[in-house]
Amino acid sequence: MVYATKRLGGLIMSTATVRIPENKRDVLKIIATVEKREMKEILSELIDEYIERHKETVDLLSKTEWIEIIEQGKREVLKGIKGKTLDKLED
Repeated sequence: MVYATKRLGGLIMSTATVRIPENKRDVLKIIATVEKREMKEILSELIDEYIERHKETVDLLSKTEWIEIIEQGKREVLKGIKGKTLDKLED
C-alpha cells in the first residue's frame, strides 16, 4: 500500500493506493457514474460504515481489563471448563 498526504481546504487528505480486483473497480466506476458521484466519496462512505460497525470491537480491545477477561475465557475453553448457562449470567 502506498500513502501520500496533502491539505485540501481545512482537511488533511491522504492518498492510499489499494489493489482491488478489476471487476469490482469497474462495477464501482459504473455505480459512481450512475449516481454522479466520485469513487472516493463512495469509498469514504463505505469506510465510515465499516468503522462504525467495528467500533464496539475497537472499544472493547482498548480496555485492557476486557482483553484479560477474553483471554481467560479462551484459556478456560481450551481446558474444557464449562461456562455459565444464560440464566446464571449477570445482567
